[in-house]
Amino acid sequence: MNFKPQIKVPATYMRGGTSKGVFFRLQDLPEAAQEPGAARDALLLRVIGSPDPYGKQIDGMGGATSSTSKTVIVSTSTQPEHDVDYLFGQVSIDQAFVDWSGNCGNLSAAVGPFAISNGLIDPSRLPNDGIATIRIWQANIQKTIIAHVPMTNGAVQETGDVELDGVTFPAAEVQLEFMDPAAEEEGAGGAMFPTGALVDDLEVPGVGTLKATMINAGIPTIFVNAEAIGYTGTELQEAINSDPKALAMFETIRAHGAVRMGLIKDISEAAKRQHTPKVAFVAAPKEYVSSSGKVVKTGDVDLLVRALSMGKLHHAMMGTAAVAIGTAAAIPGTLVNLAAGGGERTAVRFGHPSGTLRVGAEAMQQDGEWCVKKAIMSRSARVLMEGWVRVPPAV
Repeated sequence: MNFKPQIKVPATYMRGGTSKGVFFRLQDLPEAAQEPGAARDALLLRVIGSPDPYGKQIDGMGGATSSTSKTVIVSTSTQPEHDVDYLFGQVSIDQAFVDWSGNCGNLSAAVGPFAISNGLIDPSRLPNDGIATIRIWQANIQKTIIAHVPMTNGAVQETGDVELDGVTFPAAEVQLEFMDPAAEEEGAGGAMFPTGALVDDLEVPGVGTLKATMINAGIPTIFVNAEAIGYTGTELQEAINSDPKALAMFETIRAHGAVRMGLIKDISEAAKRQHTPKVAFVAAPKEYVSSSGKVVKTGDVDLLVRALSMGKLHHAMMGTAAVAIGTAAAIPGTLVNLAAGGGERTAVRFGHPSGTLRVGAEAMQQDGEWCVKKAIMSRSARVLMEGWVRVPPAV
C-alpha cells in the first residue's frame, strides 16, 4: 500500500503565562483550514494529538492538560485601530472537538511577541529599544487586549527576571490590558451579571442550593464559596482531580450555572462547551503550602481561589479567570469581594495552587449597571520551538 508523506505547516510552540500552545499565522494554514469549520478543527485536533482515549496526547503537541492542549491563529487585523486578530482554540483531550467559545488569558501574553516576530506588525510601530504596544482583537469574545511587549535591538526581548508562580523559570514581563472585559456571550446579552444579581441562589441537583456569583468578565465564571461545598480553598490539584465524585459535582455546578447565565439552553449542551463557563471556589486567606513547596502565608493574599478548566482543577490560574476574579473583587457584594474582606478595591492578590497572582481592575456603575473599563495583569512569554508541525495528509 502506498502511503503519502506528511504535510508541513509553519508553526511556533510558545509559552504564555502558565499555558503553552501551538501558534499559527492564518496565511500559513492549508487553504481549507483558513476558514472556520470541520477542516480547521480536524487539522488542529491532529496537531495536538486528539482525541486520545489514553488521555496522554502522545501522538501530538499537546501535554494532556487543559493548560497545554491549546492552539492559536493570528492574522493581520480586520478591525480598525487594531494590529492583529487573535483566535483561540481549546482542543479537547479525549473528544473530537475544538471549543472556540472563549479566550485564553495566559496565551494572550504570547500573541504580541508572536505577531512581532512573524512580521504581522507594521515596522513603523515598533521601537528598536523600549516597549511595543500591540493592539489585539480577541476574535472569540470580540474584545480588545493591549499587550506591552519589551523590545531590544529591534527584536522581542524574551529573557528577563520576572517570576510567575506556576512557571519554573523567569522571563521578560509582558503587561496586558483587557479592555472592557465583560464578555459578550450569546444569550447573556453582553451583561457583566447575566442574571442581574451580584449573588444568586443556584439550585444544583444532588448538591443543594449554593450562593453563586456568575459573571461575564474575561471569561464567563461561576464563583461559589469553598465552605459551601466542603473545601477550605487551600486545596491542590490532587485533592480534586483524584476524586471522581468531586469532578462530577463541579461539572454539575458548571452545567446548571451555564443555563442560569444563558450560555446554554439545557444542561446536556454543557458537554460540548467545555471551555466556558469556568467554575471556581473562593475562601478568606489561610496559610497553605503551594504545589512548589513554597509557603503562602495568610497575610500574603487577599483571598484564596481555586478554579477548574476543562473538567480539572487548574495547576495555577487561567488568565481569563484572573480577569474575572479581579473584576468581581472590585465590585462590593460579590462572593469574590466578600472573601477578600469586602469594600472597594482596585487590585487584588489571590492565592492559587501554585502560589499568588495580582490583578487590577477598576469598577464603576453607569445607569445602575456595573462596568469595568479594563483589567490589568502582568505575564511573560517565550518561544519554545519554531519551524513546522507535521500532520498526516488524510487530515
